[in-house]
Amino acid sequence: MKNIGLREEILKMSGTDPALCMKCGKCSASCPAYDEMEYPPHRFVYMIDQGNIAPLLSCTGIYRCLSCYACVDRCPRGVEPAKLIEAVRVVAERKKEGNRIKAGGLFEKAGADMPSQAFSAAFRKYTK
Repeated sequence: MKNIGLREEILKMSGTDPALCMKCGKCSASCPAYDEMEYPPHRFVYMIDQGNIAPLLSCTGIYRCLSCYACVDRCPRGVEPAKLIEAVRVVAERKKEGNRIKAGGLFEKAGADMPSQAFSAAFRKYTK
């Protein structure tokens, strides 16, 4: 099943272009979580490029990614698979939970020692 609108959202969120991938597999070869992922990084990138997003949203591999960026360092074309995986994870969480963070009362719940950058990042990730 192809979902072009969702693909465009993921590409915009990640800031990377999966069409640059030449399917060399260097990203997957360097991935420490390779054995635990249903779709290794090179396959993940290909599926996004093809618009086959639905299986990625329900796979556990998006939570197995360590975000170590080994795949990013090894990619000769600058595709950045980890950023694509992170974007799919955010989309999956949004679909599952909806908007989980509300501004009202957030500072009181988090405490005064919480850095403001954490709030900005949370709102960016978990609100639409």
